[in-house]
Amino acid sequence: MSIEAIFFDVGNTLLFPNRKNILHPLHSRQAFPSEELLQQIERETKVEFDALVESHSAIDHGFWWMFYTRLLQELGIPDQATCAELVARTQTSSNWCDIRPGTRQALLRLGQRHRLAVISNADGKIAEILKHCGIADCFETITDSGIVGKEKPHPAIFEAALRSLGVKAEQSLYTGDVYCVDYLGSTAAGMQCVLFDVSRAYTQKGLPRIESLEELEDLLCKRN
Repeated sequence: MSIEAIFFDVGNTLLFPNRKNILHPLHSRQAFPSEELLQQIERETKVEFDALVESHSAIDHGFWWMFYTRLLQELGIPDQATCAELVARTQTSSNWCDIRPGTRQALLRLGQRHRLAVISNADGKIAEILKHCGIADCFETITDSGIVGKEKPHPAIFEAALRSLGVKAEQSLYTGDVYCVDYLGSTAAGMQCVLFDVSRAYTQKGLPRIESLEELEDLLCKRN
């Protein structure tokens, strides 16, 4: 079935973390984790978090708490107060403001063939950040969990986004970066999904995955 609408996650899909702002608590302690280490821990944490969610195990903390707990262990700084501050900084939309070159141009090209929208677990301010980064006008609607009151993978946020465009789930494609949140959530709502897997956490999972908007363009061209 042809794709009428494409819905995008924001974090690690359209926008990426401002490491300087988010990791300030570490930098002030003269700890400067490499990008390679951060990507490695992201891959490991995603696999662990997905397994916990799929097994319906009790999860005491969310993904970012698990991520920073592991990072601080690697750095030899097992400090819960620092972990909490890092999580809080990561969950602040304004700290997700790094945008890849060519993002707006790719979205404009995609928008010539498809309707575009956003679905994001955020703090109610993601539209402001997308505007600040110069891409908010690329989307017809922006569905923010902080406004909807339900976070992915809850079906209500996907249903709200689909209603906002008036499109059928089966004619919609979603792309986001966490399997148990984005892939399982969107497909449970009846949408198609491609994982946006910059960290390469899902290379062995056998699922549709991309690492850039340009790869998404290529994938859609091959489908048509």
